[in-house]
Amino acid sequence: MRIGIILPDPGGTDALARVRDALAQAADDGLASAWMSNIFGLDALTALAVVGSQVPRIEVGTAVVPTYPRHPVALAQQALTAALATGGRLTLGIGLSHRLVIEDMFGYSFDRPVRHLSEYLSALLPLLDGKPVDVKGETLRAAAGLSTPRLGRVPVLVAALGPAMLRLAGALADGTALWMTGPATIRDHTVPTIRAAAEQAGRPAPRVVAALPVRVTGDVEGAHAAANKIFAIYGQLPSYRAMLDREGAAGPADVAVIGDEQTVAARVAEVAAAGATDFVAAPFAPEGSEDERRTRAFLRDLAGSGIAG
Repeated sequence: MRIGIILPDPGGTDALARVRDALAQAADDGLASAWMSNIFGLDALTALAVVGSQVPRIEVGTAVVPTYPRHPVALAQQALTAALATGGRLTLGIGLSHRLVIEDMFGYSFDRPVRHLSEYLSALLPLLDGKPVDVKGETLRAAAGLSTPRLGRVPVLVAALGPAMLRLAGALADGTALWMTGPATIRDHTVPTIRAAAEQAGRPAPRVVAALPVRVTGDVEGAHAAANKIFAIYGQLPSYRAMLDREGAAGPADVAVIGDEQTVAARVAEVAAAGATDFVAAPFAPEGSEDERRTRAFLRDLAGSGIAG
């Protein structure tokens, strides 16, 4: 299992410099990958194109870019450009986002999300492979080709949690990018569903990138309280709430990976045993704290251990 990290979205006019430094640290620590979310701060693909062009050796990925606000032709063009800037080390993670964002904030319809994503992928994937498309679907249309230079194939992961989305990801994409999904759910729900879909479609075994909050600490109670506060929204959004319920988790802190080095290592081993191909840590210790130092040291050691493959 490969070990990665979620990069910060720090805010401020020095944000790109700070992301670059975090990416360089991850590469120096021997981590296999570094990922950026795309919410309301930095644009993930733009930021990764900038900082990834300055830091070699490490895979960079989006986790994830929402589909609705970006036409697949525009996203393919941007992703190919970012892949060119990073020397072909980009993995494109995409997802639906949530009704709260897409409908209430952006004003798009969030109806028929699985149909939308299926049609979106039918346009996006050929474009990334350098082929023109002519898609006339029920939720989008795309008739275009791109001349954007390509350094090879850009892998695509889909943020898939429910069974319909997992089947779609397995049949069409290269795998899934998970969040707030515990090891029992990965073992009993995620991996069997996406693998069966990929096998039925004659595709290679899919990548399963499992991201979870991580904090190495001696203050477990305090870290649990912090996790429930920092990640509270994920206990309320329906798609993540469904994953927490599958895991039997009352809230985000119950799937966060918290404890001393031995406890955290055991929890990560559970994720590996569940069938995840990648474990991606989202550190949440206060900046400059002893917990931050311990968490980073732990991830560095984990990346060099047998569990990292």
